[in-house]
Amino acid sequence: MNRPLTIDKAKTDRSLFARIAANPATLASALILGLMALACLIGPILSPHPYDRVYRDYVLIGPSLTAHPDTTEVDAAMSDIARRMRVEIAATQNDGTKLRATLTSDRPIDARALRYFDRSDIFAPAHIVSSEDEGRRLSLEAPLRREVFLFGTDANGRDLLTRILIAGRVSLAVGLLASFVALVIGVTFGAVAGYAGGRVDAVMMRIVEIVYALPFIFLVIVLTMIFGRNFILIFVAIGAVEWLDMARIVRGQTLTLKRRDYVLAAEALGAPARAILWRHIIPNALGPIAASLTLLVPRVILLESFVSFLGLGVQEPLTSWGVLISDGARTIQSAAYLLIFPALFLAVTLGALQILGDGWRGFFETRND
Repeated sequence: MNRPLTIDKAKTDRSLFARIAANPATLASALILGLMALACLIGPILSPHPYDRVYRDYVLIGPSLTAHPDTTEVDAAMSDIARRMRVEIAATQNDGTKLRATLTSDRPIDARALRYFDRSDIFAPAHIVSSEDEGRRLSLEAPLRREVFLFGTDANGRDLLTRILIAGRVSLAVGLLASFVALVIGVTFGAVAGYAGGRVDAVMMRIVEIVYALPFIFLVIVLTMIFGRNFILIFVAIGAVEWLDMARIVRGQTLTLKRRDYVLAAEALGAPARAILWRHIIPNALGPIAASLTLLVPRVILLESFVSFLGLGVQEPLTSWGVLISDGARTIQSAAYLLIFPALFLAVTLGALQILGDGWRGFFETRND
């Protein structure tokens, strides 16, 4: 008599970890994914730049390890402030930490005009050192705000590194949650259809074929017109189509497994269908399910990036890797780093998921065999 697969969870966990540790590529992929998830989780919290903060004085600043502002940026910002204050710059002195400036005008200079320094991203609030010629000549001092943009800034002056990490949260959350939803729906639908058989199976699989016939982009556009563009829409759109392959795979496995002797014995003993599916059929189909799941997660992340690339995904101020890649593609000639960095994060994540998935799939297939 064929015996059902019995799984010792502790032994399975030890065997899985041992297999991952024994394969350098799989181990490296697991470490990369762990570091990526940790960076996306706590990175924006530790970053000195909020992901939605706009630095008007630092638009399209390239990647750099040095702190801003430099001398050119200080002079440009000081000239802009003087123009707004309608004064002339008589002298300036920049020691790297603060700026000393002497301003002159034909009329007395209103001290309230110093508020322009407060609105600058380069200067801290300025204070008057001395006033001469009845207020027509002011000497002031303004400390400099030092900022570091490791990955540069985007076209709106926002820190690119922080936005990439926030985008990673969105992309990974969509990938994992949408894959989990597709897993639950697909396994349940396929197992019920395969075990029930007959007309129930025929009707359920016709439903799968009808949904298969709907173009994915058309479905996304229709949902967008009905519900508007929001974060939940991504889960609905992706989850509506990605469970179909899982349902077909599980149905095929169920049709094979339900003829095994141990399933027939359980039926003869009066076991309910739910218990047979949960204890005998689904555990013995873990290999194909795991194999499909490892391909599903990166595919869902890629789909989310594609939807966001078309402008149908997450909306400002949130972002995803697809949105960042779309923005970078528009400025590829003048600021290629806006495309390179988010594309690199996406490629590394998808590659690591694929390699880790191959190791996980091989483990379950070997165990089932």
